[in-house]
Amino acid sequence: MKKNFTAGNAGNRMDAVVLAGGYATRLWPITRHRPKMLLPVAETTVIDRVLSEMESDDRIDDVYVSTNEAFAEDFRDHLAAEGYEKAQLSVEDTSDENEKFGVVGALAQLVEREGIEGRDLMVIAGDNLISFDIADFLDFHEDSAGATLAAYDVGSLEKASSYGIVTLDGDKVVDFEEKPDNPQSTLVSIACYAFPADSVRFDEYLTDGNNPDEPGWFIQWLVENDTVSAFSFDEAWFDIGTPESYLEAVAHYLDGENLVADDATVENSELNGNVHVLDGATVTDSTLANSIVFDGATVRDCDVRESIIDRETVVENLDLAGALIGAHTRITDDDGGD
Repeated sequence: MKKNFTAGNAGNRMDAVVLAGGYATRLWPITRHRPKMLLPVAETTVIDRVLSEMESDDRIDDVYVSTNEAFAEDFRDHLAAEGYEKAQLSVEDTSDENEKFGVVGALAQLVEREGIEGRDLMVIAGDNLISFDIADFLDFHEDSAGATLAAYDVGSLEKASSYGIVTLDGDKVVDFEEKPDNPQSTLVSIACYAFPADSVRFDEYLTDGNNPDEPGWFIQWLVENDTVSAFSFDEAWFDIGTPESYLEAVAHYLDGENLVADDATVENSELNGNVHVLDGATVTDSTLANSIVFDGATVRDCDVRESIIDRETVVENLDLAGALIGAHTRITDDDGGD
């Protein structure tokens, strides 16, 4: 049953899907047993930055967090703890990376499973950290013809080759090429879309035998068969897919400051900026920079840079740079060497 939200000037009504079904293998072991969308970024998490904006926008009715069976309980607990009214789980029948339907396949199944055919739909990747307001994106969409995507200039042809390349005539997308080997532009699509009901054509796309994996392949097809506009923005954007991009996002939001939880302990230590020490962690006799120390971890007599130390882990007498230390690990250099 649909929720009925009437506050404010609602405009066009739609549902939303937050894609949160990935297994984030490039961030293992940190994400081996937790969804990357729940990784902390300053005072909140990756996915909460999106969900909180959707919660306050009256044009959005129901928000479906699309995830897999492996992480369903994590999201269920998180959504309950945060008290969202709109957000609800929609679980695909997979528990392993090798079983995934692909994003477009999962979207088609979600639309059918949740009975939202014939509805306008916003779709956004839950690992997107965007600096524009979703309200501004939807305002643009309402004033545009057809579907809308968000576009960002990554400033590098090498980076651009990992994304869908957008060619514009004004705000209209006249060409779209998913992950080309030799991109001709650095303007890319960032997996944030708004579709009017008649552009939610996932079944038609899949029936034609097209690639079910990345949503960019659907957008490439849609540009050839429909009208698509681009909401271009210049602010920061982070695609949380690697340890480097995650730490860059944390550094952006901390802006050179440090964040230490109230019940964490930091003694005889130097925090040199962009350091996040979470609940119950202990840092003593150490120097840290651009790093994250998760809940209950212990860092003693260490020099730590650009590293992620997971929960309930102990590291002692170590020099760590670019390290990913998994949960419940103990690593010490008893001789105090490098």
